[in-house]
Amino acid sequence: MLTPYPAGASCSSEHSSGHIDILGQSTVQSRHALPLMSGEVRAGFPIHADAELDRVLDLTEHLIPHPSASYFCRAKGDSMEGHGIYDSDLLIVDRSLAPVTGDIIVVALDGELTCKQLGRWHGQPALLSGNPAYPPIALRGVECETWGVVTHNIHAHRGRGRR
Repeated sequence: MLTPYPAGASCSSEHSSGHIDILGQSTVQSRHALPLMSGEVRAGFPIHADAELDRVLDLTEHLIPHPSASYFCRAKGDSMEGHGIYDSDLLIVDRSLAPVTGDIIVVALDGELTCKQLGRWHGQPALLSGNPAYPPIALRGVECETWGVVTHNIHAHRGRGRR
């Protein structure tokens, strides 16, 4: 059974290496608006570079529509690589969204947090990885808590693994 994330909850396990608490909204307001180039950058054939600044873009506004219900966490492992989530990627998780089939979610399962895709396996609700080395986790009869829907992941291309 998939239950929603409770406010002020924490997840720990005697098998886990640490204790995770989400204590609420940060009191620090970090706003850094950066210039947004007009036009497009092609990933295929190059086009003439007429780069102009269109406006400024605040990444917090763009990526986090519900700041009081959102948090960051780091991905660990390779089970979600097929979904573009790699070890050490920074995930943006929104607790205000109700998960639907196909969403990538953070869920507490047997006292451990995991990141998986909510889906179906053999006609039943299940947590699916993005790596065939990890089998689906059937949710029938399993108690788990949803800690939020992953809305974005930030993947470094340079200095990977450095923080």
